[in-house]
Amino acid sequence: MEKVKLAVIGGSGLYEMEGLEVIAEVRPATAWGEPSDFITIGRFSGRSVAFLPRHGRGHFLPPSRVPFRANIAALKTLGVEEIVAFSAVGSLREEIAPRDFVLPSQLIDRTRSRPSTFFDGSIVVHATFGDPFSRPLADALARHAGVLQGVRLHREKTLVVMEGPAFSTRAESQMYRSWGGDIINMSALPEAKLAREVEINYQMVCMSTDYDSWRVEEEAVTADYIIGNLHANAANAQALLKAFLKDPEERPNQLRGSVRAGIITSAEKRPAREREILNQLLPDTF
Repeated sequence: MEKVKLAVIGGSGLYEMEGLEVIAEVRPATAWGEPSDFITIGRFSGRSVAFLPRHGRGHFLPPSRVPFRANIAALKTLGVEEIVAFSAVGSLREEIAPRDFVLPSQLIDRTRSRPSTFFDGSIVVHATFGDPFSRPLADALARHAGVLQGVRLHREKTLVVMEGPAFSTRAESQMYRSWGGDIINMSALPEAKLAREVEINYQMVCMSTDYDSWRVEEEAVTADYIIGNLHANAANAQALLKAFLKDPEERPNQLRGSVRAGIITSAEKRPAREREILNQLLPDTF
C-alpha cells in the first residue's frame, strides 16, 4: 500500500463525507498495542488521507483509555507526516463563543494518568516541545476559514488539557483562566506530544461547544448541551476539512531528523530490542 502523508483524527462524520473514495481499512499492530479502531484510508480530490476515530467508532473509549501511543505509532507506520486533529473544547473566554473554531498555538498539561511518551525505557530522549502545534498547518487551515458558516475562527490561543471524564469545577475553570488558558479539552495530550516524538507535524482544530464552568451566572456545563453543539459543529468541520484537502500546497517536514539530536544515552548503552522497536518508528535513528 502506498504511503499516506496526511492523517485526520476525529469523529466518524469526517470520514463519511461526500466525495471520499474509501481505499482500505487497516488496523496496524504496534509495540504499544492496536489503535482505537480501524483506520480508513481514502482519497479526496486526488489526495490520499488516513482517518482515525480517536475514541473508536461509536465513541466507546473515554479520554483516559484512548490508546494514544498505538494511535500515533500506527499512523507513523503508514507514512504519516502531518496530522490534523479535530476536537470539541470548552471556552474559557467570552469572545470564543459556542460553535466558534480555534486553532491553538500553546498547551497546558493537566493530565495525570496517561502514558505520554515513546521514550520511557532505557534510551533517554528529550524532544523539543516549545511550540507544540504546526504553524504551517495552522496557516493552511486558516486560509479556508471563509467556508465556516456563522462562526469565527480564532488563533494564537492556549489550550488546557484536563484528565476528565468529569468536567471542570467552577474553581478549576477560573484557575485555568488566570493561567492564561483560552479553551479546554481532554484530547490534545499526549496526542500532540507523541506526534512530536515521531517527527509528525500536528495541528488541532478545536470546536467550541460551551463556556466550561467559569460563568457563574449560568448553569454548569452539561453533556446534553455539548452534544447539541457537537452536531451543529459537524457541518463546519467537514466543510473546513474538504477545503483543506483540495488545497494542493506541499509543506516540507521541518521536524524530520529532529529527534536524533535529543538522544542522550550513549550508543553502547542502548538495548538492542528497544533500538529495534524505536527504529520502526524512526528508521536509522537509534
